[in-house]
Amino acid sequence: MKFGIIRERKNPPDRRVVFSPQKLQEFQQKFPEATIAVESSNIRVFSDTEYSNAGLEVTNDLSDCDVLLGVKEVPVDHLIPNKKYFFFSHTIKKQPYNRKLLQAILEKNIDLLDHETIIKENGARLIGFGRYAGLVGAYNGFRAIGLKEGLFELPKAESLADLDAMKKELDKITLPNIKIALSGSGKVAYGAKEILDHLGIKQVSDALYLTSKFTEPVYCLIDVMEYNRRIDGKVGNKFAFYKDPSGYESNFMPYAKETDFFIAGHFYGDGAPYLFTREDAKKEEFNIKYVADISCDVDGPVASTIRPSTIADPIYGYDPITETEVDYKSDKAITVMAVDNLPCELPKDASEGFGDMFLEHVIPAFYNNDKDGILARAQMTSNGKLTERYAYLQDYVDGKE
Repeated sequence: MKFGIIRERKNPPDRRVVFSPQKLQEFQQKFPEATIAVESSNIRVFSDTEYSNAGLEVTNDLSDCDVLLGVKEVPVDHLIPNKKYFFFSHTIKKQPYNRKLLQAILEKNIDLLDHETIIKENGARLIGFGRYAGLVGAYNGFRAIGLKEGLFELPKAESLADLDAMKKELDKITLPNIKIALSGSGKVAYGAKEILDHLGIKQVSDALYLTSKFTEPVYCLIDVMEYNRRIDGKVGNKFAFYKDPSGYESNFMPYAKETDFFIAGHFYGDGAPYLFTREDAKKEEFNIKYVADISCDVDGPVASTIRPSTIADPIYGYDPITETEVDYKSDKAITVMAVDNLPCELPKDASEGFGDMFLEHVIPAFYNNDKDGILARAQMTSNGKLTERYAYLQDYVDGKE
């Protein structure tokens, strides 16, 4: 079986890759029966020369490969028919902007396995860039605070060599006495937590956070059952909530009253209550001044996120009274960082981490008869049709919704 690492062609350019040269060497050692080719690229974080020096074939033609590995969506005119592809297709939620991509995948008889659909039997994701989104998102949030208040100037993460360099920049700053709420319990939240812990910020319990004043920066990690509650007053259950959140309401306002800086690292499911609404943000007791919305659900659970921001221009202001965008340095503004492709700012570390996961969880499935069902669960299309697990996308493909 021949694997090909494809060139990323989506704009704006993405420098990430599924496997670093070193990880491909490890891949080759573990599975010597595999052959690997790397499509030439002048934007990838690892150069063609680094792959060549690692003993790998660098080419402009991957037509003889069986399995093609990429990160972002492949432009329709670059899809090679009758191949097996792995990439983030952004179609499983029926995203309208990628309908033509899924239609083309079916027309070209491509087997698509989306990185988002590589999951355990219980539905937990095995592959992703979540940790790096959390790391960069928290860093960018502190950078925004420094710029807004004129306290310090952190360089953009994208200008730094790697995670170690980013942490060294954080070592130079002194934070004001602020209270920080971090939502979530997955890789994104724990990536952000890594930054808070690196800064030496003290973690406190919910009870202390909501009732006490502090003489140093502190943070509280809040999970889904802390910021949601059952409408009938009974004790909530997170697994029941994930299945059906309709009987719940937000319990975020007690945190909003006590929080200066909110880092949104949670997963937001369809039908779940918003954490805070535009009306909540108007209230006098609403205290949040800075938001790093790593989850970046626009016009959704974090009312101040009215649009995604960009790596080039990552910060904007939200005026809760007028519900409009304003200069983030305005006294009236909630300062918002809502970049929706944060891992792109740490392409080397993100690629290395992704490759670790992919080699551990996915590649063995090609050589053990997929004994854990990894490939079977992930496969969205086969023989020009949607697989049974993803048949719910048929109306989307047909343009009916």
